[in-house]
Amino acid sequence: MNLLPYHTETLVSVLSKKEVLGHLMRVTREVNFMDTRTQGGPEIKFNGMIGQEGFRISRSIRRGETFLPLMRGKVESTPRGSIIFLTYQLFPGAIFFLSFWSIVLLGFTAFYFAGVKNYTYGSICLILGGLNYLLGIFFFQRQVKLSREVFHELINFQLKDKD
Repeated sequence: MNLLPYHTETLVSVLSKKEVLGHLMRVTREVNFMDTRTQGGPEIKFNGMIGQEGFRISRSIRRGETFLPLMRGKVESTPRGSIIFLTYQLFPGAIFFLSFWSIVLLGFTAFYFAGVKNYTYGSICLILGGLNYLLGIFFFQRQVKLSREVFHELINFQLKDKD
C-alpha cells in the first residue's frame, strides 16, 4: 500500500493511439454538474476531457465521492500499438481536506504535548491525525481499484471486439 495518495501504471495496448483516444471519447463526457442535461446515461463511464496527446478523466459517479481519483493519461504510439501512461491522484479539494485536518490535528498534538503538558489529549490528537490520514489513503486506494477496473474493462472490451 502506497503511503501517498498517488498511483501510477503503464499499460501496453495493441490498439493504436487514435483507437485508444477515440474509444475513450465515446465513453467520456465533459460534465457541468450544475446542468443535469450534460450528465450522460449508463454508457458514459468517465467525466473529463480527452486531448490529442492524452486525457484527464475521472470515473462517472451518481453521488459524491471525496476520494475519487483524477486519472491523467498520456498515450504514445508504438509500431505495434500504443503505450498508456496513467497517473491516479486526488483532486485538489480532497488534497486540501486531507492535508488541512492532518495539519490541524498535528498542531493540536504539539500544543498538548509541548504547551499544556496534557499527554492524554496529545495522544488522542496524534492518533486521530494518523487515523484521518490512513483512512484517507485507504479510501483513495479503494477508489483507484474501482477506477482501474473500469478502465481496464474498457480497454479489454475493445480488444475482444476486434477479434
